[in-house]
Amino acid sequence: MHPTRTDDRPATEPSRIEVALGERAYPVLIGPGVRHRLPAEVARIGARRVVVVSARPAEWTPDPGVPHRVVPARDGEHDKTLSTVEQLCREFADFGLTRSDAVVSCGGGTTTDVVGLAAGLYHRGIAVIHLPTSLLAQVDASVGGKTAVNLPEGKNLVGVYWQPRAVLCDTEHLGTLPEREWRNGYGEIARAHFIGAGDLRDRPVDEQIAACVALKAQVVAADERDAGLRHILNYGHTLGHALEIATDFRLRHGEAVGIGTVFAGRLAGILDRIDARRVVEHREVVAYYGLDTALPAGVDHDELIALMRRDKKATSGLSFVLDGPTGPDLVADVPESAVRAALAGM
Repeated sequence: MHPTRTDDRPATEPSRIEVALGERAYPVLIGPGVRHRLPAEVARIGARRVVVVSARPAEWTPDPGVPHRVVPARDGEHDKTLSTVEQLCREFADFGLTRSDAVVSCGGGTTTDVVGLAAGLYHRGIAVIHLPTSLLAQVDASVGGKTAVNLPEGKNLVGVYWQPRAVLCDTEHLGTLPEREWRNGYGEIARAHFIGAGDLRDRPVDEQIAACVALKAQVVAADERDAGLRHILNYGHTLGHALEIATDFRLRHGEAVGIGTVFAGRLAGILDRIDARRVVEHREVVAYYGLDTALPAGVDHDELIALMRRDKKATSGLSFVLDGPTGPDLVADVPESAVRAALAGM
C-alpha cells in the first residue's frame, strides 16, 4: 500500500513551522503554490539582487522579484563536489552579489546542499533561501543548515553549518516527480518513524512533510551543531551513506537510508537494545513505503565496514544511532562482530 499523496480537503493556508534559533530563526512554509511567496521572502530579508540556482525547468523556477540571474544546476551526487561550489561562487562574483544580497536554491537535496555551502562560503556567508522540489529535500535536506559536498573518501565530509533565511516547500513540485524520487523521499519518512515523528503511514503527504520538518526543527533548535541530540537525525544513515558510495550512487540516498534503517533495527536487536517485535517493525515500516529491505546483491561487507569507520560520527570505533529502551541514541564502539552479524542477516 502506498502512502497517501494528495487528498480532497479544501485548500488552506500553508503549514508554517518556525526553526527557533533566536536571531537566526526562520520559517518553513509547506503547501501548494508556496514558491510564489519567494518575492515576499526576498523583500523580507532586504536582498537587492539574487542568483537563483535551479535544477528545474524555467516554468518551475519562480521570479524572486528583484534583479536576478538564473544559473542552471543538475541534481545528483556526482555534481556534489567542491568544483561545483567554486563554479557557483564565480557566478555569484560575476553577477556582483554582495553581503546584502541573496542566493536561492531550487532543486533536490544535492542542489540544496551545494548551493547552501556556496552561500555559506561566498563573502564568508550570504543569505540563502531554499525551494526544495523533491520529497527528500522537503522532508529533510532543506531544513537545519547542514551543507556539504562529497569527497571520494566519503559522503558529506566537507561542509559548514549555514542556516537558510526561509524554506518554501511547494507540494505542487512533487507532482513532477518520477516514482523512484517518491521512494527516495519515503526513505527519510520511514526513518522518522523511529526518531519521534510517529507513525506517518496513511497520512497525506503534506502532513508527512510537516511532521518530519517539525521534528527536525525541534531537534535543530535544541542542538544546532551536532553536539548531542541532533545525532538522532542520522538514524539509518551510517550504513546508508556507505551503500551509496559502495554502489557508486546507483542507490539513491533515501533508498540507502531505508536499508540502513532496517539494518539499524537488526543491529539494535543483536545488541539486546530492542526486542524482536521492534526489529520486525523496522522492516515492516520500510517495506510499507515501497523500499527495499535487503542489501543489494554483490556489495562487499568488508568495504561497507571500512566506509562506516570513516563516517563523521565514528569518533570512537564503529558508531551508530540505534533504537533502545529510552529511544534512539548514538552508540560508540559497536563490536565489529555484531555489525557483521547484522549485515549477514540482511
